[in-house]
Amino acid sequence: MKVKEVKLVTHHVFFILLADAVRTQVNPEMCRYPLGMTGGQIQDEDISASSQWSESTAARFGRLDFDNGDGDGAWCPGITSETDGLKEYLQVDLRSLHFITLVGTQGRHADGMGNEFAQRYRINYSRDGSNWAGWHDRKGRQVIEGNRNAYDVVLKDLEPPIIARFVRFLPVTDHSMIVCMRVELYGCEWLDGLMSYSIPDGHQMIFRGLDVYFNDSVYDGATAERLTRGLGQLTDGTWGLDDFLHSHIYSMWPGYDYVGWNNKSFPKGYVEMIFEFDHVRNFTSMKVHCNNMYSRGVRMFRQATCYFRSGPDWEADPVTFRPTADRVSQIARFVTVPLGDRTASSIKCRFHFSDLWMLFSEVAFQSGSAVYNTSRKKGQPTNLLPGDDPTHKVDDSNTRILIGCLVAIIAILLTIIVIILWRQVWQKMLEKASRRMLDDELTARLAVQTQAFSSHHSSSSSDGDSTSNSTYERIFPLCADYQEPSRLIRKLPEFAQSTEHLEKTDKALANGGLEGAPHYAEADIISLQESSDSSTYSITAVNINLFAGTDSSMKEFPRHKLTFKEKLGEGQFGEVHLCEAEGMLDFLDEDLSIEGNNESPLLVAVKTLREDANKNARNDFLKEIRIMSRLRDPNIVRLLAVCVDTDPLCMITEYMENGDLNQFLCNLRLMEAAAEDRTEPEEKEEKSMVCSRKLIRMAAQIASGMKYLSSLNFVHRDLATRNCLVGKNYTIKIADFGMSRNLYRGDYYRIQGRAVLPIRWMSWESILLGKFTMASDVWAFGVTLWEILTLCEEQPYSQLSDEQVIENTGEFFRDQGKQVYLPKPACCPDKVYNDLMLSCWRRNAKQRPSFQEIHTQLMESLA
Repeated sequence: MKVKEVKLVTHHVFFILLADAVRTQVNPEMCRYPLGMTGGQIQDEDISASSQWSESTAARFGRLDFDNGDGDGAWCPGITSETDGLKEYLQVDLRSLHFITLVGTQGRHADGMGNEFAQRYRINYSRDGSNWAGWHDRKGRQVIEGNRNAYDVVLKDLEPPIIARFVRFLPVTDHSMIVCMRVELYGCEWLDGLMSYSIPDGHQMIFRGLDVYFNDSVYDGATAERLTRGLGQLTDGTWGLDDFLHSHIYSMWPGYDYVGWNNKSFPKGYVEMIFEFDHVRNFTSMKVHCNNMYSRGVRMFRQATCYFRSGPDWEADPVTFRPTADRVSQIARFVTVPLGDRTASSIKCRFHFSDLWMLFSEVAFQSGSAVYNTSRKKGQPTNLLPGDDPTHKVDDSNTRILIGCLVAIIAILLTIIVIILWRQVWQKMLEKASRRMLDDELTARLAVQTQAFSSHHSSSSSDGDSTSNSTYERIFPLCADYQEPSRLIRKLPEFAQSTEHLEKTDKALANGGLEGAPHYAEADIISLQESSDSSTYSITAVNINLFAGTDSSMKEFPRHKLTFKEKLGEGQFGEVHLCEAEGMLDFLDEDLSIEGNNESPLLVAVKTLREDANKNARNDFLKEIRIMSRLRDPNIVRLLAVCVDTDPLCMITEYMENGDLNQFLCNLRLMEAAAEDRTEPEEKEEKSMVCSRKLIRMAAQIASGMKYLSSLNFVHRDLATRNCLVGKNYTIKIADFGMSRNLYRGDYYRIQGRAVLPIRWMSWESILLGKFTMASDVWAFGVTLWEILTLCEEQPYSQLSDEQVIENTGEFFRDQGKQVYLPKPACCPDKVYNDLMLSCWRRNAKQRPSFQEIHTQLMESLA
């Protein structure tokens, strides 16, 4: 039985690794690197424009966060764009095909003297410089909402992403306005080299009275009866679910993720596709993602026959492949078609039906550049393989890479099998172990946890730099008696209590009966404990009987009155949207004090649960609604209404007009810097004092909200300026949207396979022991206070890498005077820093102040 388990796990791991190998070809979630407008990798000669306002606002100055020294630092067209004309553009040549997933724009402020920006714009793109296409989202909208001021950088996800070499930004605005733009493109190189594919247009299925459309709705070429000279859903980096009626994309029609055809429309029994590439390549394989829901008449293809062309004619000898038929599993999967290292610039493949329907959602090619002599000697046979033809010079580097990958996969699988077998033996030993053995087990667990921290660098940093070092210099020279923090933890005075608690936790987890501490807004997007079977991050249980009983009656808000504005973020089971709610103020109870007026829609945050979410996710979502409906505090974001009558489930919360506190303080810093040169020295000192009082008043509001949460035994676990919203008159309310926003990806450290953690805000015991308590929230408040008083000028511990931040927690643990504290902000009073901020970072959690004490101290400092 155990051997069968091992084989089953091995197969699962193999398919996961195979899927990862395919996804590394193009992964929209990871393919988000700046392409060089800001960093200078894109040269000035590759940036052009239709016109320019002046020499100082030429195209070469249209780089994000760039200043040319004259205070301009932006591209401004000579003639203002008109809504219908769209004649003015800024063009970027990337020199090669790139997969572009994100764009950023900024206006021109000229050190406070300018105020020109593009409120809206469009994007045109081309792969060859002659055929141009206009980007539109998955619902057909072409205009992108741009900047609201001249300072802020606005990032917009391109859904769907585009594959292009040339990209044009076309500002769309009122003809009376002057517009200026600074831009950046984010993505990665398009390794496929695929320029276009030609396929028959998809068909429509009628399934139990439901219309299911399998057309390629984002295709950017000619869309006649046959799609030609373009790319679309087969190259967008995402693939369909097992059930083709559901989609990865919210609110799209059934069948959206797939392009599919009915066998009855093809008398020859196959669908023919033609793929055109940028140059002659040496093709190793083709990976096709197929649906296999045979219970509904859908199966993966029976046979693929591929022809190759490097010149004017197709070669006579094709490659034929028959995949193994699967009549057991209805899971959609990638089918790898080996192409035998054939050399070509075009490939024509015929996919034969094995049932009534055939559905594809993604096609990817593995290839390398090849030097190919297109001339063929007279009388030379045309059916030679590339290896037999002396005019073919094939680069076999891809074969070597493939062999290396296979060897690595086999090694990983063997390691996993050894670990599984060792774990089974280990579990048997635990059943008979004494208290000493339990102690050793905890030590081993913490050692593994520390090793995971030290070996996995964050996948992205705040400046978008994707590089990481496998080794790094430690903060301090190591003493001769140095030991890893995990080996020292069990010597702490409180370790005996921790051991007893963890022993109970493990037993409870084994029985499936432990319920973690309630956490404010405990959504799947924000949750730090992603699986119930992981005890690495066990949280001290607190009393949650406060919320037992019947759910509070939240009103059902009409869905049609919600207008989508922007996607703030997404997680494994849902998304967060910024929406306008029409008539919300009339809908609410009289006891709800919400900023806004009845004349305009109210800005709200709408958190949705995916329709295909499992039962546990739905229960967690409803539990969060129950918990949030009972929160009543002026400094806590309120749950306003719900939409739970039909899927997708939605909860509607406040979202103040001034956005999150982090961006608000950044804008405040920029405005003060612009006005600093015009202020007398005496006025500067007085203004600094006023600024300090305003900032401390903001912090006092956060402390007040946390005092309320702590009175209910709530643990926030992610307190930071990014999770605080700003309203009118500097009103601050605590929320938890930060983790779901792409803007703050660099604030989180990813542990592969587990969670993302805001380590720069976390206490040492949260990082090393996985303990999240009110005292760890106090630590995070100290970091948040530091953010506020520095106007969010830089990230906490910005001079340290993520690994060094984790190692610094080891210094807090050892408490030998080597730990690094955040420095005193320039405008922070000594008493606030010494008596309050530093007390939040005391090693002993019991010696840290409560939020009641913090709030009192802050109010006294304002007296």
